This record gives sequence, structure tokens and C-alpha cells, in this order.
Amino acid sequence: MSGEFDDDVEAEQTISINEYLNDVEEKELEADLVLGGDEGKECTYSKGYMKRQAIFSCLTCAPEGNAGVCTACSLTCHDGHEIVELWTKRNFRCDCGNSKLGEFFCKLFPSKDVENAENSYNHNFKGVYCTCNRPYPDPDVEEQVEMIQCCICEDWFHEEHIGLEPSDQIPRDDEGEPLYEDFICTACSTVCSFLSTYPQTIWAAGLRRNAGCNTNKDKDVLEEIPSAGGSGKLENGICSNGSPREDNAIANTSAESVTGGKGVTGESSKKIFDLVQCMNDGGAHTACLLGDNIVADGSISLTKPLFLSKNWRATLCRCKKCLSMYEQKRVSYLIDEEDSIAEYERTAKQKREEKLQQQEGAELTFLNKLGHVEKMEILNGIADMKDEFHNFLQSFDPSKAITSDDVHQIFENLAKKRRRE
Repeated sequence: MSGEFDDDVEAEQTISINEYLNDVEEKELEADLVLGGDEGKECTYSKGYMKRQAIFSCLTCAPEGNAGVCTACSLTCHDGHEIVELWTKRNFRCDCGNSKLGEFFCKLFPSKDVENAENSYNHNFKGVYCTCNRPYPDPDVEEQVEMIQCCICEDWFHEEHIGLEPSDQIPRDDEGEPLYEDFICTACSTVCSFLSTYPQTIWAAGLRRNAGCNTNKDKDVLEEIPSAGGSGKLENGICSNGSPREDNAIANTSAESVTGGKGVTGESSKKIFDLVQCMNDGGAHTACLLGDNIVADGSISLTKPLFLSKNWRATLCRCKKCLSMYEQKRVSYLIDEEDSIAEYERTAKQKREEKLQQQEGAELTFLNKLGHVEKMEILNGIADMKDEFHNFLQSFDPSKAITSDDVHQIFENLAKKRRRE
């Protein structure tokens, strides 16, 4: 009999109070990071095309997958509907209640334009992702695998479908955490071929690079800039590479170490210094720091997935020529700090900390407004609860699991004590 009871205890999942509280905190933080700190109380339509926000697709109201709604509308207007969580989208305005949802009426912000002309939609709004066009979670797969979002098209990809070469690998540390800030899929890499003209410090350490580099009259300058492989030389127009250890070393190279010991003088030396300075301060410039004709040369073509290092966007040139090129390629958002997921999550964490501080302040304010008698009653109640839990744990068999009935009994004993008083 006792063996059967032990088996039941082992079969029932048990966790400590600390484990439970930590799990709740982690889930709340994860939700805040996804929602950007949005509490879902107001429709975001009045804020216009937001640089980045959490978006949801309602397949009940828009089965064609051609509409998206904000967090508040997904909770209030589309409660109980078939909702697809899209995480975040850039430059998007809430569609709830407009012509894309037919006769549906927005409860939070009914006065909206017929259509949001600047919104863009992909197959994610239909609930499918990647080149395999499968849903997530995939009902036909027992174990769901991690997906990676492209920072250009914002589609999500399975790792086995991103098109890595056999000799390449996704940059991760020993614990499996990503060493990259952004990922660009193979289809979008062609649009971003201009990235191959930058020093290899923009590539995440751990991924071998074979991207073609531009060849022009400033080729000698690019040759002198250390690559992720440490040699910094061009071999038949291809950037040579090295080990991840060397990648990390070069990623931390300063302007002084880039120019020192290379025997670079005159105009070439100045261009190298200016380029590294651009990488450090990310400011606006009148002259292109990558050299003349680099942007104009269309001979470069990248057709492979790209993994970019931390803060790589700050290294992008901001001269008039490059700004015009970003605009032409419709990737101007890359130089907007608020567009990045890293900044979005930093803002979410800041909002969460401010909210927690406000809650603590509200609790203290409430306590300070109470009279002496009310304060003593609260303190006595806390002391009674502490004593009841202490007595229960002293008399409880530690080999057994605490059940919900045990917890209910504790609070029932507390209620009886209060009635006797």
C-alpha cells in the first residue's frame, strides 16, 4: 500500500514556492518583452504607424490573413477568436474595425480610416512561417524547434531551412545563447549586399564568412582593415577568414589597434581611422566612410543567410550617398535605433521596472494612509499566517507532497481563528 502511495507522489509534479514564484516572474517578463511593456488597455491606432509593436492576426475576422490588430484589440475586441501571435512588426497601424475586417466594429477606437495603406502583410498573418510554409506550433511535429526572425522581411525560419553551408554554423556560445543581434535570411541578403563592404567585425563571431568584397580604387584601404579571420587580406576578391577565437579578438579591436603595426600612412590611414570612428560613434557624416564608388558598384551579390554582431547598426555609414541608398532599398529603418528588437526589449524592461516601482509606491502610500489600528490588524494577520504555516510544516510528514487540500486547510484554520477573536 505504501509503495503505491509513493508512486503516486512521484508521479505528481511538485515544485517549491520559490520555484513557483520564479516561474511566474519569468513568464511575466517574457510577456512584457513580447508586448513591449504594453498593458493592452488602449488601442494603439491613435499613435499612427508605430516603429515597432506587438501585432496579432485574427483569422476569425480576416481568414485571408490580410489584417493585424494591436494587443488591446486582440484582448478586448477579438476575445475568443482564432488569434495568431505575430510577435512584433515594424511601421504598423492597428486594423481593428477597418474595411479589412468587414462589418466588424472596434470597441476601443471605432473612428478609423477605411484602410492603413502603409501596412505590409506576409504569410505570417495566415499563421504560417518559413520557406516550408508551416504553422507554429506545428501540429504534425512532436518536438517544436526554435525559429529565427529575419530583421528585414520579419518572417520566421526553422534553423534547418535558413540555407547554411555545411561548414557554417549559427553563432552561439557554449550555453547555446545567440552571439548575434540580428539575422538576415537568404532572400533578403541580396538587398543587403552593401554590408559586404564593411569590416568583418559586423559579422557575429563563430560564423565563417565567404561574402564577396567590393573591388575599386579604395581596395587597398579595405585590405588593411582586419577581417574576422585576423589577416584582413583579400584573396581573389574574397574576404579570408579565421577561427571564432580570432573573431572575438578582432571584434574588440579599437581604432588604435586597427591602424597600429600595419604600416599604413597618409590617406589610407585616415580612411581606416574614419571608418573605425564611424563604427564607434555612429554619427552623421558628409563623406562616405567606406570610400568612393563603393555604394555605386553593383557587382556584389550576397545570397546566403547573414548573422550580424551586437550593435552592428551603429557602424552603418550615414553619409548622404548611403542614406539615399538605404532609402532606395527601403531599409532606412536599419539606422533607426528604435527599430531593433534589442532596443524594443530594453524599453520593455525599463517600462516593467517603472511599473514595479509604481506598484511598490502605491502599496506604501496605501499603508501610510491607514490608521494605527488598521496597521496593527494587518501586521497581526501576517504574524498569524506565518505561525499557521510554521505549525503546519512542523507537524507535516516531509516525505509527502503538499496538496491543494492542505493549503485550503491552512486558510480554513486561519479563518476559524479570526472568528474566535
